[in-house]
Amino acid sequence: MSHLINAKSVAICDTEPIAIEGMRMLLNQCEDLHLAAAETSLLGGMEIVRQHAPSIMILDKGFGTYAVMDCLKRLRTLGGGVAPMVWGVNLNETEALRMMQVGALGVVRKTAPLEALLDCMRTVAAGNTYMEESVLQEPQNGARGTRSNLTSRELQVVELVEQGLKNRDIAAQLGIRPGTVKIHLKHIFEKTGIRGRYGLALSGLREKGILTLPAA
Repeated sequence: MSHLINAKSVAICDTEPIAIEGMRMLLNQCEDLHLAAAETSLLGGMEIVRQHAPSIMILDKGFGTYAVMDCLKRLRTLGGGVAPMVWGVNLNETEALRMMQVGALGVVRKTAPLEALLDCMRTVAAGNTYMEESVLQEPQNGARGTRSNLTSRELQVVELVEQGLKNRDIAAQLGIRPGTVKIHLKHIFEKTGIRGRYGLALSGLREKGILTLPAA
């Protein structure tokens, strides 16, 4: 058990006890990760953070998107260096980006290969972000967004979208009308070929090198 001294501690908050036991068995085979605590409610999960201060906190999307997002926000206010990670059976790009915008460092499916699960944990423990590639959707018609032909105002709008701001909040920050923000977004989507504001945020994470994807 001496290897646990330098291992990163993992806590898991999951709706399914079988998933917790599966994670326990997986981490029992690792020298750099170990399961420190587990709970089957989000309230219990928050108590785990207070009592055990784990390096990594795994949250099950099965508790509900909004409930998990609220928990991520609370974890961010608590501080303490815990790296939140969300996993779930059904996850789409929009949900994944919303989770990351409120504090998740990693997003992965429960059905991901074991190597991907471990990669996600090790990546977030190092303070980096990780999103499983199969969660992502390709831009329509395979188009890849480019920002080189965006105006300075459009780039400002993109930056605020990446921060998770809504049109009304963007308008207030830039001193323009919400309708003008919609027009800017329409032009941004046309120029970049990107679908929707979450696709825009994802593109920004990729371009800035903030988002870590598994190697092909």
